[in-house]
Amino acid sequence: MSRQQDPRTKYPKPPFRAQKQPWPGLAGKMRPPPDHGEKSYKGSGRLKGRKALITGGDSGMGRAAAIAFAREGADVAINYFPTEEEDAVQVIALIRRAGRKAVAIPGDLRKEEFCRELVRTAVQKLGGLDILVNNAARQQSQASIADISSQAFDDTMKTNIYAPFWIIQEALPHLKPGAVIIATASEQAYDPSAHLYDYAQTKAATMNYVKSLAKQLAPKGIRVNGVAPGPIWTPLQVSGGTDMKKLQKFGSQAPLGRPGQPAELASIYVQLADNGASYATGQIYGAAGGEGQP
Repeated sequence: MSRQQDPRTKYPKPPFRAQKQPWPGLAGKMRPPPDHGEKSYKGSGRLKGRKALITGGDSGMGRAAAIAFAREGADVAINYFPTEEEDAVQVIALIRRAGRKAVAIPGDLRKEEFCRELVRTAVQKLGGLDILVNNAARQQSQASIADISSQAFDDTMKTNIYAPFWIIQEALPHLKPGAVIIATASEQAYDPSAHLYDYAQTKAATMNYVKSLAKQLAPKGIRVNGVAPGPIWTPLQVSGGTDMKKLQKFGSQAPLGRPGQPAELASIYVQLADNGASYATGQIYGAAGGEGQP
């Protein structure tokens, strides 16, 4: 029997039901629920013995990466906002079911001391660190720049830009040749939406820090790359990331006619973490359903 799958019909297409959750949202309460590869991802030992820290590992691309990394043989620590415990418990169980060590580290990435403590805790509990995935992000839709408060702007910058800076800085002394840093960028980095003024800026900065840091760390044997998703069905969207009218037709503008699912990006994170991608650094890998530039 053929195993080919038509990418147009592999996952749900809009229209979606109107739904709203308080920030940062829970994947378990979304309808339809996102697919993070819980049932589909099959590992083959590509990351055996590796030790990974993933921010935003409770849902979205972070959860997909955590599941995939564990099934590829890595021990995984995930960070998440304390109100996301319900989702995080499921991820921890999946990592352990794969036979790997799972470490849960809840906390607020907007705080420098927590970001530094996050790295120290992960290193101590994992026994080292050689894969760092800066994935957590804050996205809040606003029709006008006039509607963004200084506090909201600051929260987005702290989560999306300051936190990776603090985390990478703290992690660097622990990263040896062969280690990798992976950032989650976005199609918003190069084709920003009018309603995501602040979020889009942070994703452009993310893409830029990947390219800068890759040059800086290449002489140390540390690779730095990024993943740039298009419209992906995650709690970001239902917790303020887009308005209800856009949510109901979310992903319809993509040539494939639907949003992507986190599971469809899992293999990209694995590829970038794998030693087999040893010549890839400073690269942005896109997955946007037919849109996008990287």
